[in-house]
Amino acid sequence: MPTNVLGSDLRCCCREPLTGFYRDGYCRTGPGDTGLHTVCAQMTAEFLEFSRAQGNDLSTPHPEWAFTGLEPGDKWCLCVTRWQEALDAGCAPPFDLLATHTSALEFVTLEELKAHALVD
Repeated sequence: MPTNVLGSDLRCCCREPLTGFYRDGYCRTGPGDTGLHTVCAQMTAEFLEFSRAQGNDLSTPHPEWAFTGLEPGDKWCLCVTRWQEALDAGCAPPFDLLATHTSALEFVTLEELKAHALVD
């Protein structure tokens, strides 16, 4: 089992909507995942607008891909570099430390992550 940023077993991020690069609910990465979908973030209206402005519209449904579109409050496995861009822009969404893959620490510090962590 992959580990999270705290060193324990990676927890499932979300199954409704089904997320993850492998569409198994986990923010894990591997060969072919060039975006590194490792951050389990809870969507906010501000972040969804930011992402749309960056060219990645996560709100619009795409039935052809079985994608219903995201709404504020939904959890989703984000690319760590997109989360970092949102952090730099002041609109990083909160996220689940236990469901964020340890490889995210190659791009952001644990302190930055803890400052934006969801409270269970």
